[in-house]
Amino acid sequence: MAKDVIIACDFAGAEETIRFLDQFTDEKPFVKIGMELFYAEGPQIVRAIKARGHKIFLDLKLHDIPNQVKKAMAVLSSLDIDIVNVHAAGTKAMMRAALEGLTRPDGTRPLLIAVTQLTSTDQQALEEDLMIHAPIDEVVMHYAKNAKEAGLDGIVCSPLEAGKVHEICGKDFITVTPGVRFADAAKDDQKRVMTPEQAGKIGSDYIVVGRPITAAADPVSAYKRCLHDFLAENQGEV
Repeated sequence: MAKDVIIACDFAGAEETIRFLDQFTDEKPFVKIGMELFYAEGPQIVRAIKARGHKIFLDLKLHDIPNQVKKAMAVLSSLDIDIVNVHAAGTKAMMRAALEGLTRPDGTRPLLIAVTQLTSTDQQALEEDLMIHAPIDEVVMHYAKNAKEAGLDGIVCSPLEAGKVHEICGKDFITVTPGVRFADAAKDDQKRVMTPEQAGKIGSDYIVVGRPITAAADPVSAYKRCLHDFLAENQGEV
């Protein structure tokens, strides 16, 4: 499986997003469109970015009753996206419904992954806010197994958990990991983080990186650094 860096384009609107992507003249990085941008611009922003040659992870984290998620995924399946996600906490029934709705009449579909626990959630928040008292890594593994049993392609998890997810769910079960920061960068609101190099070593398939690239003085150089560090082990450089 090819590994890649996904840039989180967490911008307020299309103009800012396109201006950012215009800086990439030689590369067409994989990008994530999140809730803020999608809600501001709608499906057209997906079409516009796809027309520029980028792969797209549509990060909307659907979580509702199975029938509503199925219908929503049927709408999203008409967009030329590469990855889309749901919350694993929505149950296996909801995830199966999402998969059914996402699958087009010809049998094709984007990859479907499930969010386990947000990287802004730590053990204290898990217990005090969500009343889940199992260790956070056990919760993530349980959600990962549920996603696999529901037929999904992988999960979103912290890079801290990626290696263990592969041990439990197999090497082909995709791990998409936010919470990645350069060693010399601020953690911002992330609690469970790793550097790109560490994430590559431990088994992340895709890392999602936002502010360390988008807020950098030179975003293209920051992206290239991130990609180099993440792929270093595969290149035999570490």
